[in-house]
Amino acid sequence: MNMRFEPARSLSGRLRVPPDKSISHRAMLIGAMASEPVRIERFLHAADTSSTLEAIRTLGALVELRGEEVVVRGTGLREAREPDGPIDVGNAGTLLRLLPGWLAAQEGRSFTLDGDDSIRRRPVDRIAEPLRLMGAEIEARNKRLPPLVVHGARLRAISYELTVASAQVKSCVLLAALAADGATTVGEPVRSRDHTERMLLRAGVGIHRNGRHVTVVNADELLLGSVRVPGDVSSAAFLVAAGVLVPGSRLLLEDVGVNWTRTGFLRILRRMQGIVLGDLEDETGELEAEEPVSDLDVAYGALEGTVVEAEEVPLAIDELPLVALLGCFAEGETVVHGAQELRVKESDRIAGVVEGLRGLGADIEAREDGFQVRGTGGLRGGTIDAHGDHRLAMLGAVAGLASAEGVEVLGMEAATVSYPGFVEDLQSLC
Repeated sequence: MNMRFEPARSLSGRLRVPPDKSISHRAMLIGAMASEPVRIERFLHAADTSSTLEAIRTLGALVELRGEEVVVRGTGLREAREPDGPIDVGNAGTLLRLLPGWLAAQEGRSFTLDGDDSIRRRPVDRIAEPLRLMGAEIEARNKRLPPLVVHGARLRAISYELTVASAQVKSCVLLAALAADGATTVGEPVRSRDHTERMLLRAGVGIHRNGRHVTVVNADELLLGSVRVPGDVSSAAFLVAAGVLVPGSRLLLEDVGVNWTRTGFLRILRRMQGIVLGDLEDETGELEAEEPVSDLDVAYGALEGTVVEAEEVPLAIDELPLVALLGCFAEGETVVHGAQELRVKESDRIAGVVEGLRGLGADIEAREDGFQVRGTGGLRGGTIDAHGDHRLAMLGAVAGLASAEGVEVLGMEAATVSYPGFVEDLQSLC
């Protein structure tokens, strides 16, 4: 579906953004591993999370849908059912990388994970390596690509250092550690999002954080009880960017999750002199069980270029395409370093962002690990291809509202992966 977005005079209003996709995925998976029913309030109903819902059903969990509320009756940590055929992960990269952690502990059972064409291009070698060290047998196409076959085994605890910070890889190892013998420690070069750690703590797991390292001891059972999913800050980021870029705008976004490991984009935007008011969680050494929420008050403002360093990338990984867009309107240069992870998302997001924005009039160059943007005060407009990537689709829509001539987005339907009502919400603010 192609859709055109014309320049907006201003944006105004208040919105409740969709529930957080990352937390919805994790609540479903940990709910499926739990011994007692888990009630999930404000679950995100989207293409990616539907894949997780169907996957845990295939593995034996019972799922009851009650509007925005979902009740999961899980199988327990070690009792997942071996399916008759492959588990279809669709386009859900989070599911592809987290689920094998649980499946690796299912002794004597085998599981195949497969998905769409995009998923088949996403590497899984970084989860395969630690799972093999823990004792599982893992098979992958060309040793690094889906379909992924997991042969469950009795797992042993390990100490493992990630070479690239990744919440998905870290979470996979932590989920496997729940059924391993002893205590498992995972270290990463810089801190990544910590939703899995918080949810495991809430479920009664012995888990401890020491700087860049997290240690989990094995568990007999998980008792999560209930989870209330906050608004998705990654979805909110596209509305924030629109409010900052379109002159005369003023928006209030309600009940947004402001976990400090997810608000890197908002801190970068504030550094660029963007006007975003809200009670963001401060970085803390202590592991908290609860997810903090806040309203975000957003207004148009003149922007200044900035440099995003590698240590900031894991806390803003999904929103970095928006940093490139903001850089087009900012004074001076905006540079992003250390973001090579963007090349293995739903698409090569570095190539997609650079190609897409250049086609709209941006002065932008790709780097191996990021991009460099020279601010020109705005964008002309034109056409951008989403390449099946939900974040590129939403980027194009926001660019259209802020551009001089408007933007046509090719493949706008990709936005439904994480934000099914995005177009309608954006139009309601115009």
